[in-house]
Amino acid sequence: MRKFLLLGLVLVTGVVFAGRLFYLQVYDTSFQQLSENNAVKTIYDYPQRGYIFDRNGDLLVSNQPSYDVMVIPREVKELDTLEFSKLLKLSKEELTIRLKKARVYSPRLPSPIIPQLTKEEYAYLSEKMFKYDGFYIQKRSLRDYQVAHSANVLGYIREVDERILDKNPYYQMGEIIGMQGVEAQYEEVLRGVKGVKYIQKDRFNRDIGSYKEGIFDTLPERGKDITLTIDAALQKYGEELFVNKRGGIVAIEPETGEILALVTAPYYDPELLVGRERSSNFTRLFYDTIAKPLFDRGLQGEYPPGSPFKTLTGLIGLQEGVIDTKERIYCNHGYVYGRGVKLGCHSHATPLAMEGGIANSCNAYFCTVYRRSIEKFDTPQLGIDNWNKHLSSFGLGEFMGYDLPSGRPGLIPDSDYYNRYYNYPKYKWYATATISNAIGQGEVNLTPMQMANFTATIANRGWWYRPHVIKKIEDSDTIPSIYEEKHITTIDREHFDVIVDGMNDVFNYGTAAHLKIPGIEICGKTGTAENYTKIDGKRVQLTDHSTFIAFAPKENPKIAIAVFVENGYWGGRWAGRIASLMIDKYINGEVTRKDLEDYVLKGSLMDEYEKPLLQKPFPINDGKKISAKFLNEKKEAFKD
Repeated sequence: MRKFLLLGLVLVTGVVFAGRLFYLQVYDTSFQQLSENNAVKTIYDYPQRGYIFDRNGDLLVSNQPSYDVMVIPREVKELDTLEFSKLLKLSKEELTIRLKKARVYSPRLPSPIIPQLTKEEYAYLSEKMFKYDGFYIQKRSLRDYQVAHSANVLGYIREVDERILDKNPYYQMGEIIGMQGVEAQYEEVLRGVKGVKYIQKDRFNRDIGSYKEGIFDTLPERGKDITLTIDAALQKYGEELFVNKRGGIVAIEPETGEILALVTAPYYDPELLVGRERSSNFTRLFYDTIAKPLFDRGLQGEYPPGSPFKTLTGLIGLQEGVIDTKERIYCNHGYVYGRGVKLGCHSHATPLAMEGGIANSCNAYFCTVYRRSIEKFDTPQLGIDNWNKHLSSFGLGEFMGYDLPSGRPGLIPDSDYYNRYYNYPKYKWYATATISNAIGQGEVNLTPMQMANFTATIANRGWWYRPHVIKKIEDSDTIPSIYEEKHITTIDREHFDVIVDGMNDVFNYGTAAHLKIPGIEICGKTGTAENYTKIDGKRVQLTDHSTFIAFAPKENPKIAIAVFVENGYWGGRWAGRIASLMIDKYINGEVTRKDLEDYVLKGSLMDEYEKPLLQKPFPINDGKKISAKFLNEKKEAFKD
């Protein structure tokens, strides 16, 4: 028995070894690939990135040639590093550091030593590179911006870093990738497909021709062109209007959800992030924590919307049946609640119905409507959640899913939020605790993009498409289906007409009567949003923000717009003027209200941004003469 056991063990061991050898020699090709990697050099042929056009076919971004000095560390032979570093215009220490970094990344894969040579540098170096084994010059393309605006929309390209390499095996060290804006969002469309050439090497590491006669080589596929929904002329004009101001503009075509303009200020020339100076320029922009030029205020800025929010308060009240279009509400210079607490209001005719309430921006009217909307339900929790449900149907309180990689959701609070805030059930809270929501203050925060979208929804009388910047991709007749999905609000269509009429009266006799554009019937709403910050740990009130929403024309609207000007005093002073000018420019093709344009282009808020504390709404009369113009402007503030 023992003899058979020993024989069996020998046979089994022999079969296992034979099977393993057969697998390694016949099926497992990893050693063959490793051997070939040592004898085959891979060279990538990079395609041109796709061009970017605006909605009218104007070229925004093209390409320009660029040249990188590359190294394959294992092929580098002894060289005079001092001589070579002088040739590359690097210090000897810097060259040593870059070679070490390339070797750590991979001894056999190429890494950049000097990126983005100029044509002159390329011509000079190309004649001398043959002396330095392991080094070569790789041609690729950089972006060539045809415009000095829209940097926040377009984005930029840069070299991949180790974090990107770990996540995406498509890229190799030294390759470029889109960052921010449409360059990031549509990277796979714009980048194309890189070609590959395999070069056979002999035992002396010399190139001897294409590997297997080039049967594995591939040609590069050029990136696809894309057309944006942006109107370049309108975008440029919006940035001009925001010189020496901070804030944002979002303009949307209501019928399609196409973004016509997306302005953030301060802004920068996209050319700053191209070429050898890209890194230093980016660092300078990134560390500007005061002006924040890399912060897209239109998508990322979360602000109290102010009085434009009253239009939504009115719609919810009508839908819930707590008010009708005819009921009039008295206003005694504000809304009184609780133990004599008063939320102030400016002087206007009283009592007012819905249409007049919007035209005159009456706080008392909309606080009454809001409170009824909440108290209609058995508990304030149910009331707030119902209120939240209506607002969510407008795309508020969430990241809306537009095709730009940055953004913030804003805040539309619900019962959970207030239960935590007031430590419920230990402490109860009621509708009056949240009354500031009625007029777009309190806990409500929106981005300018969300404000523009709910404005477009009102213009459409109750429906909207997701805002987007992609209009067309080359060789495709469609855009992603998500942007063709129609969203219907929880508000019945019949309730929108009175809101639209009230917004139209804002321009007819209300708070924006001085902002009319001849020949265009505009519907809008002014707003003044309180502005707080913390200084030395204390909550301090700063100068109010200026907000404005509008759409035009009243029937078959072509543009819906939201403008937000930080520290801009009140709605009609800055944001309203800018919105009217943008509408004038887009619909008429030229500006007819030169008086408004002159005021905005010459105006500056830079002094305001340097003030740490709130200035009094009226100057103290210390015996100095106060101009009539200044007093008239201050009176306008109390129209909103």
